[in-house]
Amino acid sequence: MRRITRLVLRRHRVWREPFSGRPSVPFTGWSMGDRPLAAAGTSPTSTPPAPAACIDDHVESCTQIRTSSTLAKGASHRARLLLVDDDPEVRRSLARQLRLQGYYVDVAASGQEAVDYVDQTSYDVVVSDVRMPSMDGIELLQVVRQHDLRVPVVLLTGAPALDIAMQALEFGAFHYLAKDAGMPELERVVDRAASWRRSRAPSDGSELRPSHTGPTPAHAGLTASLDRCLEDLWMAYHPIVHVSRQQIFGYEALMRSTEPALPHPVLVFDAAKRLGRLDELGRITRERAAQPFTQQFVEAPPAPEALQPLLFVNLHVTDLDDPVLRNPRAPLSKIADRVVLEITERSSLDEVKNTRSRVAALREMGFRVAMDDLGSGYAGLTSFALLEPDYVKLDMSLIRDVHLSPTQQKVIRSMTDLCRDLGIGVVAEGVETVEERDVLIESGCELLQGFLFAKPGRAFPKVEW
Repeated sequence: MRRITRLVLRRHRVWREPFSGRPSVPFTGWSMGDRPLAAAGTSPTSTPPAPAACIDDHVESCTQIRTSSTLAKGASHRARLLLVDDDPEVRRSLARQLRLQGYYVDVAASGQEAVDYVDQTSYDVVVSDVRMPSMDGIELLQVVRQHDLRVPVVLLTGAPALDIAMQALEFGAFHYLAKDAGMPELERVVDRAASWRRSRAPSDGSELRPSHTGPTPAHAGLTASLDRCLEDLWMAYHPIVHVSRQQIFGYEALMRSTEPALPHPVLVFDAAKRLGRLDELGRITRERAAQPFTQQFVEAPPAPEALQPLLFVNLHVTDLDDPVLRNPRAPLSKIADRVVLEITERSSLDEVKNTRSRVAALREMGFRVAMDDLGSGYAGLTSFALLEPDYVKLDMSLIRDVHLSPTQQKVIRSMTDLCRDLGIGVVAEGVETVEERDVLIESGCELLQGFLFAKPGRAFPKVEW
């Protein structure tokens, strides 16, 4: 009873704690949980511990704290969260903090205990430490993915590592977060995860369990992440300007992902490559790049005196093998005379046979070809000679601080002179300062692209001259 009395007497002083477990902002008011939760170290089906022990050692498992904002939301809008951490202080601190945000929180002290919970309960979010004895966070993530392909799993680590991050990606983690990011960042990630779960959960639950004929467990999470990514994939457009005419020369279409597990194009490409779905990714990207451009500049073209902009579309070299790229009925093929296909130098052209003949076939359809990232990557001038491009794009590593480097200036001037002699247009990308712009103009580059003029955005960003 003394323990219970102490808790009651302290009811006006429940602490808001960061990851470290130190007290900070006091909170007024508390209430008991909405349902009994298992104490750390026991399974959900075990006999509940004595009330005194539960209150003294596992307050986070039997107390649900409500703020006035939580009450305003209403219980029907509160998400259920499973928190997994073997450190009792961290577990207690995180549980209290997340309950302050209005979540129902179940806690587990080990990966195996978390599995028992997942077997019996459907969660909106799972938050787990990565490094735990017996079953770590990655192993738990794999097990969770065998139960539910869509539940967002947030992994926390005190020692971020690239190999662990890649494993998290492989199995479809929603977010991989360093513990030193702090409580506000964790709250933001969990809130996003819960919102994402609510917006995509099927009403009948039919999509929550993986099919026995579907992907292997090792790729199930990654497959689900890529599926979600491709569903909501959108294109940003980055203007390329003709600086002396002060006109927009073209727009580069850039892939953008809203999938938290695959937030960057590099990760999307990596996932598609691992799963053998590069062709699918390329087709979706090209189709979505063509639609807004066609509506804006082909079906409703600008005034005759205006410069007709071109559409620059990035290709992975393996796209050259895709027959859909050469299909005259494909959306991009229908506007081929307005399209420049950018082939990045970061991918080896050795991956594709008969490169020269494939590029020639695309030119016959009306496409033009650009060599991207010239100045970094694989074959350099060898790729340049093989592609015989209509345009080259100088890599931003050559552009950055060019006004401070006489060597960079000489390299750019030499490349520009060579391209001019061959009738090849030069685009300098990554221009961010007036000083860089002025040196590039002096070096003969008039087609510029970079944040100095506009940032990539939905169709179509305004240019600042």
